Amino acid sequence: MEIKTTRLLLREFVPDDWESVFIYRNDPRYRRFYPGDAESEAEARVFVEWMIEQQKSVPRKTYQLAITLPERAGIIGNAGIRLRGQGGHETAVSQADIGYELDPRYWGQGYATEAAGAVLDFGFETLGVHRIWSQCISENRASAHVLEKLGMRREGRLHEHEFFKERYWDTLIYAILVDGWRPNQVK
Repeated sequence: MEIKTTRLLLREFVPDDWESVFIYRNDPRYRRFYPGDAESEAEARVFVEWMIEQQKSVPRKTYQLAITLPERAGIIGNAGIRLRGQGGHETAVSQADIGYELDPRYWGQGYATEAAGAVLDFGFETLGVHRIWSQCISENRASAHVLEKLGMRREGRLHEHEFFKERYWDTLIYAILVDGWRPNQVK
């Protein structure tokens, strides 16, 4: 499976992607909003192996895709959607959540918004999802800004919802309904 955008190619993970994951997930800027100070090579490999296993699931509930720049080797992050519930009709999916992460060397260039927008298009247009939500650490203003640029509305704040780095963190919840999304809204 592939999704092409103006500047990106989102594709299925392959075994060699672990090296790029290992590099960007160990950047201190990336680690700021994640537990722990580092990720091992083994943990990066397990993450990629799990993503590859998800590709084989029937029915498939997780579509986490590697983000690539067509002119560059390796990946610069990943974005995906996870189906969470079914509606009244057996083929209708009522909701899903999205997530994304990007190599800090590529922050501030609109890639996260472009990739997440493509995932929203896929969720609404191809998977037939009714509601898509996401969450981020409240202090991660860049991630919250991505969700707002996508047209997602902030629905709430979970106070002291996550605990890592020796403190509690608030989490923001954002969502958008199919009626509020315009195909290819974000380029």
